[in-house]
Amino acid sequence: MSLRLNGITAGYGKLAIVRDLDLEVRSGTVTALLGPNGAGKTTLMLTVAGLLPALGGEIAVGGTPLPTGRPARANRAGVVLVPDNRALFTGLTVTENLAIARRRTGRPLDDIFDLMPALRPRRKVAAGALSGGEQQMLAVGRALIQGPEVLLIDEMSMGLAPVIVEDLLPAVRHIADHAGAAVVLVEQHVRLALAVADDAVVLVHGDVTLRGTAAELQRAPERLEAAYLGGETPTATV
Repeated sequence: MSLRLNGITAGYGKLAIVRDLDLEVRSGTVTALLGPNGAGKTTLMLTVAGLLPALGGEIAVGGTPLPTGRPARANRAGVVLVPDNRALFTGLTVTENLAIARRRTGRPLDDIFDLMPALRPRRKVAAGALSGGEQQMLAVGRALIQGPEVLLIDEMSMGLAPVIVEDLLPAVRHIADHAGAAVVLVEQHVRLALAVADDAVVLVHGDVTLRGTAAELQRAPERLEAAYLGGETPTATV
């Protein structure tokens, strides 16, 4: 099912961080949400996941509007967030972390180990004893085992070396292609994000400064740089 945001304004209290944003992410596609620190990317992800109430606009999954500020409702509708802090149960094993997250209609544990084979030999190891890359795999696996319709991944590369991120990001492409999820990926490694994305949006100071297909943005690095610096007209397309 697709994710649609219509005129979403998001923030804290009366302070708007993201303003009047429109976005559609189709099933089976990846949209890279790019932009400098403080652009409002995490605020937007928390709002879509229901952890923050929207200050305006509408969020819909599969054409059905979602009440904002209701994380349980969003999750039941198939919206799953991988937060930037991973939020693992560090004292529980890999298998226990996955089992807790699995829904009755979710995916089997073996599916996750097939997708991320590095976790299989670590299945009895406590999450807190995993490497950073393994923890991120587990965080994504814990989201994927729920069978998400909409998967939100906030800063997969946080604290990880680029070479590890290169190994992790293909899993995002697999999730879209084989699970049919609509994926929103917040990522600071722009080149790597565009390599696995279908579409991309650049957010600066709460406004969309550039949007287009990932291929178009890859071919226009000067437009991408200008968008990051706020030199593009809001909602410009390549």
